[in-house]
Amino acid sequence: MSTTDADAHKRIVNRLRRARGQLDAVIAAVENERPCREVVTQLSAVSSALDRAGFAIVSTAMKDCIADPDAARDQQGLTTEELEKLFLMLA
Repeated sequence: MSTTDADAHKRIVNRLRRARGQLDAVIAAVENERPCREVVTQLSAVSSALDRAGFAIVSTAMKDCIADPDAARDQQGLTTEELEKLFLMLA
């Protein structure tokens, strides 16, 4: 794994951990019967964090695919069409 790949991987993991923390806050807010606005605001933050992580994952795969399509397909088993479908799933 190159330094760039390792950095991207670290950023993705950090985003997912942040989303997990935000989800814990949503659960606590619901358990403590917090106001709807507070719950929805926290839920929105979770959703946004997950979306950003998903886009970062697909983006990294697309960069690999552009740099060396044959290697990317061999390593990840993804075709350009499959990457496009994954991207659209997040849109």
